[in-house]
Amino acid sequence: MWISTRAQYGMRALVEIALNGDEPVSLKHVSERQGISQHYLEQLVAVLRKAGYVESIRGAYGGYRVAKSLDAIHALEVVELLEGSFAAVSCIEDEDNCDRIGQCSTEGLWRQVDKAVRDVLKATSLADLVSEKQLIQLEPLPTVFAS
Repeated sequence: MWISTRAQYGMRALVEIALNGDEPVSLKHVSERQGISQHYLEQLVAVLRKAGYVESIRGAYGGYRVAKSLDAIHALEVVELLEGSFAAVSCIEDEDNCDRIGQCSTEGLWRQVDKAVRDVLKATSLADLVSEKQLIQLEPLPTVFAS
């Protein structure tokens, strides 16, 4: 199983856009904050926009903002959109690709791996990822030493 930079960067861009709430954010800002080429971001965001996850706002203060509720967007659907297939082994999603279906001792293992990854991605919303990012950005509390 290999999740490419396409899905990784797409998820990071979506979180960065979501952090701005209803205010549009420029791809230049997202590029700078996430260390992702602006040209590559344009390609990723075009796919996200076409699928209805983000919308573009024109004008001097334009940019992109999330077009759906953060709770309604799950990592699984975004990864599938950007990746296509990401099964651990090809026979999991395309049984015609393997003549050992039903006779392979490792088939159950790969199906469990695939299910586990999909379950985690399905259970993780954009709202969860935004909350995680906000926690990471908090200043640590000062350490108080007792005398």
